Amino acid sequence: MAKQQPRSRMRRRKRRQRRIFSIFMLIGLLSFVVLGGAIGYFAWKLTDVAADTQETLERGEKSELREVAVDPKEDNISVLFLGVDNRDGELDGLSDAMLLATFNKQEHSVKITSIPRDSLVTIPGRGEDKITHAHAYGGTDLAVRTVEELFDIPVDYFVKLNFEAFIEIINALDGIEVDVPFTFTEQDSEGNKGAITINEGTQVLNGEEALAYVRMRKKDPRGDLGRGERQQQVIEALIRKSASLSSIRNYDEVLNSIEEHMSMNLTFGNLLSLHGYASSLESIERLQLQGENTYINNVYYYTLQQESKDSISNALRAHLEVGENDTRQPGTSTATQDSQALNETEYE
Repeated sequence: MAKQQPRSRMRRRKRRQRRIFSIFMLIGLLSFVVLGGAIGYFAWKLTDVAADTQETLERGEKSELREVAVDPKEDNISVLFLGVDNRDGELDGLSDAMLLATFNKQEHSVKITSIPRDSLVTIPGRGEDKITHAHAYGGTDLAVRTVEELFDIPVDYFVKLNFEAFIEIINALDGIEVDVPFTFTEQDSEGNKGAITINEGTQVLNGEEALAYVRMRKKDPRGDLGRGERQQQVIEALIRKSASLSSIRNYDEVLNSIEEHMSMNLTFGNLLSLHGYASSLESIERLQLQGENTYINNVYYYTLQQESKDSISNALRAHLEVGENDTRQPGTSTATQDSQALNETEYE
């Protein structure tokens, strides 16, 4: 058990935690938001949880597109968020949701890019396939490498959670309010078809309903684009709900769920260093890959428009300051760093 800290230090710690978890709610790290109102016990418990959720990538602590490892306290960073489609409570299988967030330290700005699960991409060592298959084929490492190749940027960190964690966290918030564009039915987290009906209009969704809302695609006339907008709706609803800490309940149960149903390579110290982005909550830029619905050998794919992919790649590279002729060394100032070429990395 941690030592009792002076009250002033505890208050500062609580304020830092609230800002940190508001940020992660915004970018899809649904599991951490419920910790925003933690008191002293949770400062100790969270440190324990962060340690228990650690997953080390085979590549080590840095991307192969970095010369040295980044430090969120000093550098621009990227974080890949993976929602895993696994009903057994494990963290393997298909990645049903993918969000890439980039953070610019000097601007204190955040960009979020939604990656449709059926996007046709090149998976290193596997050829062209749906991006959702990357995690199923090679776990977190291959999912990270695939996104790096898609946008030609380093992916520094990842956070991965499954459906069970998503549901429990929404329920801990007593549901979220969204404006549903049309009525539809969808399967539940156990795969029971037509088990959930969500009606048009303003609705308060519980965990199961919110999961169905962000997963449904085939009944949306806008397909993956409509699904991406619904995912953004849920994120915004979570921000609004988490702003009222009194609405959050069952902290301990959610912490235990996080330990069992989430993994990441962000340390507790990394999380604390992100508090500087709290002022950016109302000015997040959201990017959406454009593409077309395509069938190849009777299999559905979302074929990305090259212009959209290039545009987002350029935006993210500029945000991370990793241009072809201007790659800043982590831990140094842009103003004092000489221009250097980005090392090309070739995956087997």
